[in-house]
Amino acid sequence: MNIKPSCSIVLPCYDPQQHWVSRVVEQYYALSAKLGIPVSVILVNDGSTRGISQQDIATLEEKIPSFQLVENHANRGKGYTLRKGVSIATTSVIIYTDIDFPYASDSIADIYTALQDPDIDIAIGVKDEQYYARVPLARRYISKVLRLLTAILFSLPVTDTQCGLKGFKAEAKDVFLSTSINRYLFDLEFIRNAHKQRFRIKAIPVRLNDNVVFSSMNYKLLISEAMNFLKLVVRRK
Repeated sequence: MNIKPSCSIVLPCYDPQQHWVSRVVEQYYALSAKLGIPVSVILVNDGSTRGISQQDIATLEEKIPSFQLVENHANRGKGYTLRKGVSIATTSVIIYTDIDFPYASDSIADIYTALQDPDIDIAIGVKDEQYYARVPLARRYISKVLRLLTAILFSLPVTDTQCGLKGFKAEAKDVFLSTSINRYLFDLEFIRNAHKQRFRIKAIPVRLNDNVVFSSMNYKLLISEAMNFLKLVVRRK
């Protein structure tokens, strides 16, 4: 049975910055126009303590016909949060990115377009040197070290596993839902699992928006994620 072309955008949300609602609405209409297909927006509130009001949700429900809200009662992490959003998606293509839409709408459209190829199951956004020139030094260093370790320790078709823009066909949904890491490294786990199961993965260069503001690094989180990385290394066979 043929699935009608359609797309879900899954957005994890935790204590968002000001004006996030207008940003989501703006990007929804930009993507709907670019793709020319039905676009659903699934917002997963990851236990936010500020920044989300009932009026915000009412505005999104009014402006976006296919808007859905999922709530975590406590902060669980991006991986856990995205799994909850992906689990209710029913479209032929599922794309996830961050609540502030850091990547240009053209880049999101490129992910969707790549997934129209019958020989591509998963489209992975990858960062270029222009991206690294704009990020803080510590974040740049951590990202490049992780890429190097991924290249050395895992036989994957891409080394940039942590870009915050990815998409996949409905057929790969169960692979994403099979991940278990709740925070930073769920992306690496997803790509590793998909590659092991022979899903076809394509790297797609992406571009940042001009007004992106990077958050500070959580070094306690990095320590816990180092343990998750070691677990993936041990299980890579």
